[in-house]
Amino acid sequence: MTQKTFNVAVVGATGAVGREMLRVLEEREFPIGELRAMASSRSAGKTIEACGREVVVEDLESADFSGVDYALFSAGGSVSKAHGPRAAQAGAVVIDNTSAFRMDPDVPLVVPEVNPEAIEEHKGIIANPNCSTIQMVVALLPLAQNYGLKRVVVSTYQSASGAGQSGVTELLEGARAYLSGEQEPTPSTFAHPLAFEALPHIDTFDPNGYTREELKMVRETRKILSDPDLQVSATCVRVPVVRSHSEAVTVDLGRAVDVDEVRKLWQEMPGVELVDDPEHVEYPLARRAEGADPCFVGRIRRDLDRPETLHFWVVSDNLRKGAALNAVQIAQFMVEEDL
Repeated sequence: MTQKTFNVAVVGATGAVGREMLRVLEEREFPIGELRAMASSRSAGKTIEACGREVVVEDLESADFSGVDYALFSAGGSVSKAHGPRAAQAGAVVIDNTSAFRMDPDVPLVVPEVNPEAIEEHKGIIANPNCSTIQMVVALLPLAQNYGLKRVVVSTYQSASGAGQSGVTELLEGARAYLSGEQEPTPSTFAHPLAFEALPHIDTFDPNGYTREELKMVRETRKILSDPDLQVSATCVRVPVVRSHSEAVTVDLGRAVDVDEVRKLWQEMPGVELVDDPEHVEYPLARRAEGADPCFVGRIRRDLDRPETLHFWVVSDNLRKGAALNAVQIAQFMVEEDL
């Protein structure tokens, strides 16, 4: 029997996340009929190779979404706001990787391992959470289900690629200049040079002193876990790592922690891989997470003074599970469930 295929458009196809989306679609053998690549006028007309075919990049401004089944967006919030609704109006299911629709009450915010049931509530647009939120909630779900969450405190160590290719370029050029004794280039992507530095500043500052990145983690976690009163606090830091985000998470639970039980819960959790062997100095690392699908969890320990408190370290590739993979998984779930 011939497998049913679906027409897919990738918006922002020439960007870092867009290219990763195309790779993930190919790797996971998504049943693509027609593949369309869309980007700004600067990239229009270029030919890219993806999913075993050559595709000419279309100018998004004039692109017609008629006939598209799934439109994966990753070209910035303003672009999604302008073109996501018209893609949905043309009949496509829009899976958006920006912050444009995440907190819209009519738009599901989905991590397939955590809240796939929310997909059925979509009205044409489904939102991908922030990269730093995704890896954390995948790790939090079994704790919430088996212990109950009272409070979550997270400190992130986020890679330069979270700011796009310009962030990676700025980091590498700054590192070369620093090591050669030259004057570092004036930063444009980050507020200060990132090379050999840690910047406690991602996105803009809110009047309450938190950054937008930190507030995203608070609000998105509550929405995904359907727990509007959950206490969440985040400190988000940009570090001189090319790819993959790391997070130190502390959770106050509803009962005393049994670390062996927690390990078993994570071993059984889809999307999680345990790397926790202090004796052999094994724990999650950003380099090892690069190009991999799971959220890697390690450094698992119960608080010395508070038996209901657990500490752990979680690392994931921000361009894959934090963006491209999550979007493709949503589309795959819809295909498999015939939604």
